[in-house]
Amino acid sequence: MRAGDLDRTIRIERATTTPNELGVPHAAWALVATMRAQVLQFATDDREGERGHTTDQTITFRTRWIDGVDLSNRVVYQDQPFTIRQIKEIGRRVGLDIVCERVGP
Repeated sequence: MRAGDLDRTIRIERATTTPNELGVPHAAWALVATMRAQVLQFATDDREGERGHTTDQTITFRTRWIDGVDLSNRVVYQDQPFTIRQIKEIGRRVGLDIVCERVGP
């Protein structure tokens, strides 16, 4: 993995629960890491289904190794949140291929 190929910036966030100003807990996203990544594959699927008209975007990022990334986290790329669907380790803690999906109108 060459440093010059990591030409995009992504944020990895983890779901947390924090109290609001009234002390009522609500869900929020906490930043885990901001890192450089390479976009390996980007696909868009436009279709009609049970949810109505949707556009599904699947994107695969290649990053350097970071410990603690799991499927409950999310990736934010170009200010759009993506759900992590699959994580593949490259070598022995060399890097990660993170397959993400964004489902939206």
